[in-house]
Amino acid sequence: MTHPLDSVFSALADPTRRAILAMLLEDDMAVTDVAEPFAMSLAAISKHLGVLADAGLITRERRGRVIWCRLEPDAMRAASVWMQGFGQFEPLDLDAFERFLERELDAEIE
Repeated sequence: MTHPLDSVFSALADPTRRAILAMLLEDDMAVTDVAEPFAMSLAAISKHLGVLADAGLITRERRGRVIWCRLEPDAMRAASVWMQGFGQFEPLDLDAFERFLERELDAEIE
């Protein structure tokens, strides 16, 4: 069994799926409207939507003959909390780290 975060991060790893989520930030959209800006088949978009739905990032609802997609922003809450845990560390100053390593290497050579 996989952790729910695995499916969220897996879904977010694809640029097409991230673009779809950005589109759905504006409003609910019909599947055909979601597919319109992409140079891929409706079947391919449906697969992307399935991955997003399986991760809980969107919901799909049939309204008459049209399937609508809605963003589920709360689904990213656990991922956001997990990532914020890394914010407790000071940012690494790579230049200072490089100077430190140079000093250490120089001291070993002497």
